[in-house]
This record gives sequence, structure tokens and C-alpha cells, in this order.
Amino acid sequence: MKIGVLMKQVPDSETKIKVKGDGSGIETADTKYIMNPYDEFAVEEALKLQAQLKGEVVVLSFGPKRVEEAMRNALAMGVDRGVRIDDAGIEGTDSLGTARLLAAAAKAEGIELLFAGKQAIDDDAAQVPQIVAELLDWPHVTVVDKFEAHGDGTATVSRRVGGGAREVIKVELPAVISADKGLNTPRYASLPGIMKAKKKPIDVKTSDAVGIPASELGVAGAKVKVTGYSLPPARKAGRVLKGDLQQNVAELVRLLHEEAKVI
Repeated sequence: MKIGVLMKQVPDSETKIKVKGDGSGIETADTKYIMNPYDEFAVEEALKLQAQLKGEVVVLSFGPKRVEEAMRNALAMGVDRGVRIDDAGIEGTDSLGTARLLAAAAKAEGIELLFAGKQAIDDDAAQVPQIVAELLDWPHVTVVDKFEAHGDGTATVSRRVGGGAREVIKVELPAVISADKGLNTPRYASLPGIMKAKKKPIDVKTSDAVGIPASELGVAGAKVKVTGYSLPPARKAGRVLKGDLQQNVAELVRLLHEEAKVI
């Protein structure tokens, strides 16, 4: 079986994000990037399934040259090879544009099952896996925390649906499965794995090479356009009430009622 993993490189959650002066994006020069944490669960599940069914695992990503650093992490974990669709000349593409490219790449690769993280921690859109599935006309299940493949071309997956309840779904393959935390425990890349990853191939393709003209992507072809970036406004300093307890309680109630207007 040929298993694909959709992977996105995102800013490290500990990186201090700086917005460009004109609000057109974020400063990338000093930004540390990592593999999207939810995608790590997708990589691990693909490798576990490969050990069970044999075959090949391919990581698919869209972005600039720096994305290959995160792809190498996946290769060091055990993924066989990577495919990166270069974003040169494609500025401002949206989730639909990204999904079109990844779906086309997956189809060209002959992928039979796709894993992905449930969402990326930078934009939190949680859209690409579902759109990829629709474009491929495959079934998809999101926020999965348990996966079991069967020998009859189906898989059973389950997920939390709130209130302590769980939803159990039997899905026919090929399919797109987006992973939630708890699906597994991603392995650490071993030193031999890191060394082998340096020699594993990453094919770089243009959007035209996968059948999606660059003219249909970017801001010109985007259905959703980001008009500006800004940091959240600074929070006001908190107020500390000191003195008599009863007076403080009365003052707190007044403030919540008259100023905060929450009661």
C-alpha cells in the first residue's frame, strides 16, 4: 500500500511572532519553523500502518525550500521519501489552492490512503484535509484518535464527539484521515534515522507539473483573501482590591455589574 502524509511547516509555538510594518504578513527572518505538531501524529500512524501492511510512505507538502527541513524530520522518523510543491510565484494562496495542489500530487503518486493533522497551529483553519478528500472524491474522517485498518479494504476509526461520547465509523479506502492528539505517541528520530534522512529523496515539483497552473493560484485565484495581519491589542492592567474583605466584595460586584457588565 502507498500511504501519503500531508504535512505543513509552521512557526514554533514558542517563537515570538512579529508582524511586518505594512501588515502584509509576518517577519520570517528570525522565525523558527517546525513540523505542525498534529502532523506528527499523522506521520506516526502512517509508519505504524506501513509496518503492518508493508508498502511505501510519502510525505507531501507545499511551500518554499525551508519546508524541506520539516520534511527531513518526517524522513528521519522513517518516511521513505517526500514530494514538495514549490510555492515560487504563488503568493497568498488559500486553503482551497493548497488542497488542489496536494490532491493533484497525491493522485499523481497513486496514494491509496492519506493521513493529515486535524489542523495547523498557525492559522487553525482545519480545512485542507477535508477539501483534499472532496477533490479526490474520497471519504474522510476528521479528529480521529483511534485507527484500525482491515484486510478487506476498510478501516474502523473513532473520535470523541463531546459529553464523553465516542463516534465509531467504518470507512472504505482510499480515504483521508485527519489525526487528533491521542491517536498515538510520535516516535523520536534516531541518530541513524537522521543520517539516513539526509540521503532520502525529496522531489520538488512546480504547480504546473502537477496539473494546476500557477495563474489559478495565489491571490488572483484565492477564494479567501487575507487583507492584513495585526497582533492582538495589549490587555489592560488588572486591578487589585485591597483592604476590608466585605468592602472588597461589594466593590467587586459593583465593578462586574457597572464596568465589566458581566452580571
